[in-house]
Amino acid sequence: MNKVQTPIEVRYQETDQMGVVYHANYLVWFEIGRTKFIESLGLRYGAMEEQGVVSPVTDATISFKKPIRYGEETVVETWLESYDGLRTVYGYQILNSKKHVAVSGKTEHVIVKKDSFRPLSLRKAFPEWHEAYSNKLKEG
Repeated sequence: MNKVQTPIEVRYQETDQMGVVYHANYLVWFEIGRTKFIESLGLRYGAMEEQGVVSPVTDATISFKKPIRYGEETVVETWLESYDGLRTVYGYQILNSKKHVAVSGKTEHVIVKKDSFRPLSLRKAFPEWHEAYSNKLKEG
């Protein structure tokens, strides 16, 4: 499984009164990792949006294993968990400063027309994305 690693700087405003990263911020970090993963394939999410297409999250799971604190060095690892031409599932692990898994999760996405939210086939609408995702799954 080919993972893309993206460093994350833990900012003070992302923490709660205990100095621990507030749980909802991990989903933002997933998005940062997902964007870097897409860019690693030579693709740009912004190019899709320029064509009036967006990719909403249809499902998200997250598991908290260890706290991450303000000032800690972290990395979000992102990979393609599955892809079937319509749905794309990304996997994530957030590693703490000791390189232990602190948070893990998945997000599922589809693509839709921005104005109508009508679903589209990624395979048909963006064949270059389909090819890149299919090849990435073959690589394992």
